Amino acid sequence: MSAEAITIKPNNHRVLPCPNGKKIELINKLISENNSLDIIVVASVDVAGIKEALDNKEIKVMSDKEFVTSKKLTCEMLINFDAPQKAIIYSAKIVKVTQKIYLLLDESEQKLLYPIETLLGRAIKQEIIEGFEYEVEVKEEPAYSGRKMTKDQIKTEAKKRFDKIHEEPREKRSFDKPKYDKPKKDFKSDKKSYDKPRREDSKDNKWAKNKKSPNKFLGKDENGKALFSGKSGERNHRYDGTPRDKWDAPKKVGRKISIEKLNKKDS
Repeated sequence: MSAEAITIKPNNHRVLPCPNGKKIELINKLISENNSLDIIVVASVDVAGIKEALDNKEIKVMSDKEFVTSKKLTCEMLINFDAPQKAIIYSAKIVKVTQKIYLLLDESEQKLLYPIETLLGRAIKQEIIEGFEYEVEVKEEPAYSGRKMTKDQIKTEAKKRFDKIHEEPREKRSFDKPKYDKPKKDFKSDKKSYDKPRREDSKDNKWAKNKKSPNKFLGKDENGKALFSGKSGERNHRYDGTPRDKWDAPKKVGRKISIEKLNKKDS
């Protein structure tokens, strides 16, 4: 249904939650408050019973089918006694109203509101009128049937129970639990298969460093790379196997100055 076909303002379109037993009373209240408007009451069932129960007998009461099929029939205010089973019927009624629409919904009819709002493409405002809201069932808790005791009676009863317990031998008291004697574990005899034998190293040589064999120069490979017997710690070793000197002479030498020639010039 297109929104252009609806002339009623959203603020004048309301859903009034109301139990079925109070709907007639609420309709009479709405009619008395808007008696200057042209009002029609529509319902899906029991049209004759609603008309007889109204205070103002001049108000038109029609069925949904009769109101929708009457092409030229319009009104200023429409009161829906209940929600139709099909949302398309409700949308057809809205086009015939110019000012106000009220939809009275029982709690059991709330499920019919969602298809109507989906078809209209918007939610309808709900207004709760005082005295016509749903009845809330209050469950009363069962009264305590036991005997009420005073503080002195509670103390006396507790003392009797305490004395009765302590009159029995200690072995028969229910609240005294026997001590659990846990057997001591023999760690020497309880050896697992995955237990590893201890190392025979003494404390003296535990942290002693292992002696390393000297690294020997074995020659060069086919690419001319030096070969050693083990890992070489000399990163910059010579190709002949001799370790590099710590203090090598620089390859590039600066310009030499003759001190004798300088002395002659000065003299």
